[in-house]
Amino acid sequence: MNAIFKALNDATRREILELLKIKDLTAGEIAAHFNISKPSISHHLDILKQADLITSEKKGQFVIYSINTTIMEDVLQWILTFKK
Repeated sequence: MNAIFKALNDATRREILELLKIKDLTAGEIAAHFNISKPSISHHLDILKQADLITSEKKGQFVIYSINTTIMEDVLQWILTFKK
């Protein structure tokens, strides 16, 4: 759970998740939405993958990134346990 909150603590990573909520994208498509280097985008994607918030699948020469809705549901359920 700590890795998830660490990943969500960054605005760029939250914005990447917002993009992936709309549709699956390649790293290049994700990078086009930001004014930062491609290696920085790769770093953010690695942190999101380590937290299991996104998944990746190689299709030909491209890697397609998708949001992992199962983990998001688990986090939401955990947060809701604090609601009185």
